[in-house]
Amino acid sequence: MDPLLPPLDEIVIGGVAFLIVFYFLAKVLLPRIRQTLEDRTDAVVGGLARASEAQAEAQSERARCRDLLADARREAARLTEDGRAQGAAVYAEMRAEAARTKDEIIASGHAQIEADRKQASAALRQDIGGLAADLAGRIVGESLRDAALQRRIVDRFLDELEAYDPVGSA
Repeated sequence: MDPLLPPLDEIVIGGVAFLIVFYFLAKVLLPRIRQTLEDRTDAVVGGLARASEAQAEAQSERARCRDLLADARREAARLTEDGRAQGAAVYAEMRAEAARTKDEIIASGHAQIEADRKQASAALRQDIGGLAADLAGRIVGESLRDAALQRRIVDRFLDELEAYDPVGSA
């Protein structure tokens, strides 16, 4: 017998034990290992697919948010421009109203000045007429208290006075 060769009954017992272990591994353990590997592969592939879907959804949401932000900025710019335009219109309207008010005040002032001038002129004519009639009466020696005559004399005198222009005739 060869010392390197094991006895035949050990070879047979070892072979039967190997076949039992191999059968147990092939029928029980390998399907479980395969199932576990398939589950993990599915989990990884599914996770990647879900991550890809989530990333695509996040990108679409991001694009939507950018669009909303751009719309909001455009709307804000439009509202700002509308506000400026309305402000300019109100400013122009207020300036026009102020100009109208100023013109009315100036016209009223001119009318008041003209009325005051006419009133002063009439009062001055009357006072000058009375003084001139008294003076003429003293010079002539007779009373010139006739109102119609007095008025004609004073009007003629003042008309001649207004027509006289010593500066322009030189």
